[in-house]
Amino acid sequence: QVRLVESGGDLVQPGGSLRLSCAASGFAFSTKGMTWYRQAPGKERELVALIASTGVYINYGASVKDRFTISRDNAKMTVYLQMNSLKPEDTAVYYCKTTIGGNDYWGQGTQVTVSS
Repeated sequence: QVRLVESGGDLVQPGGSLRLSCAASGFAFSTKGMTWYRQAPGKERELVALIASTGVYINYGASVKDRFTISRDNAKMTVYLQMNSLKPEDTAVYYCKTTIGGNDYWGQGTQVTVSS
C-alpha cells in the first residue's frame, strides 16, 4: 500500500535551518509528482513546494520562495525539503502528499517549531 513517512521536524531558532525528508513506498515513486504542505494551528493547510516526477518542474509557495528548496532522490524514493532562514511563522506540521489515480495520499506529518 501507499505509504509516506515524514521526518526531520524539530525545534529550531529563528534564522536556523532544517531538512525534512519524506520516505515513500508502495507505488512507482519516480513517476509521481510530490508536494509538501504545512498547517499551522488555526490555519488552513498551505502548499509549500512541489516537484514533478523528474524533478525538472518545481514551484514554491510565495511565503517560502528563496528560503526553501525541494528536491528528490528517485533511487531512494525520498523527497526532501531544505528550509533555511526559518521564521516563527514557519511553525507548522509539515506533510508530504502524492496523487495516484485521482486519490490523494498523505503522510502523518512532522512538527517544525521555530522559536527562540
